[in-house]
Amino acid sequence: MNDFYLILGSEAALADRALTKLQAELKSENAEITSIYAADSIVGDISDALAPSLFSERRALIIRDLQDLPEDNKEEIIRYLPEPDASTTVIFLHKGGVKGKALLDAIKKVKPEIIACEPLKKEAEKQEFVKNLFLDAGRKASPAAIAALVNAIGGDLRELTAACSQIIADAPAGTIDEKEVDKYHQGRVETTGFDVADAALEGNLPVALLQLRSAIETGSDPVMVTSAIASALRSLAKVSGANRNAKSFELAGQLGMAPWQIDKARRQLSGWTPRGIVAAVGAIALADAQVKGAASDPIYALEHAISEIASAKAAR
Repeated sequence: MNDFYLILGSEAALADRALTKLQAELKSENAEITSIYAADSIVGDISDALAPSLFSERRALIIRDLQDLPEDNKEEIIRYLPEPDASTTVIFLHKGGVKGKALLDAIKKVKPEIIACEPLKKEAEKQEFVKNLFLDAGRKASPAAIAALVNAIGGDLRELTAACSQIIADAPAGTIDEKEVDKYHQGRVETTGFDVADAALEGNLPVALLQLRSAIETGSDPVMVTSAIASALRSLAKVSGANRNAKSFELAGQLGMAPWQIDKARRQLSGWTPRGIVAAVGAIALADAQVKGAASDPIYALEHAISEIASAKAAR
């Protein structure tokens, strides 16, 4: 492996994928991996992690959110760059932008392997991302299946990653085709999570709660239901700020959404105010944390969030 890697860009799903692949390679070499969040580091943390190993063991240091590194700690990296330890790999993660640019430029001068992680805007790029997710897991998917999945989920790469993981776990051996994607969405998302989301965004609390119970009883994971509601609200928020006179196909590239998703969000916007959308987004964000472990009863957390969302529609 190289001495330095720079994972650069604001698209978290791409950065996660790149880092996962590098970590797998390091583990195959029995490397000792240390991970530091830049904002939490204190003077000496990075120097200690980069100090030569007494036993020449294979090691790696991951510095996350490099743009947030305190000024006092940057010199530790600057001193290390010209003479790296041959037994150590350093992986920098930077979200891009001007913050921390001087340090970023210094790192670029030592010619790290740069892995670009900028947001994907074109449908073809998103489909290539999905194709590679399946290949990473040792599975193949037909072009029609990949296109169907991107059309159903939209441009959120984290949601695409979660959907691919679920399909990989459920689909039988062999090439994943469009039927498998349709089956997944009919039973797992389209007929469950997104039905819950549709009812909640309509302000129809009784139907939304019934849909939620039905979704859970038929095997839907509360995390996936929360994800579907969050996705619907993100679409609502995006479309609410877009030019109302523009056609959906004109906005598709700008918003990172399919035209049909824009049309649907426009229909759902009726009765919503900016204040209500903000309240709904806050409610589902809290539910997301609770469903993922912060609450003892994730179903109750979801029910409460749905009630808050339905009420938010009526907020003025």
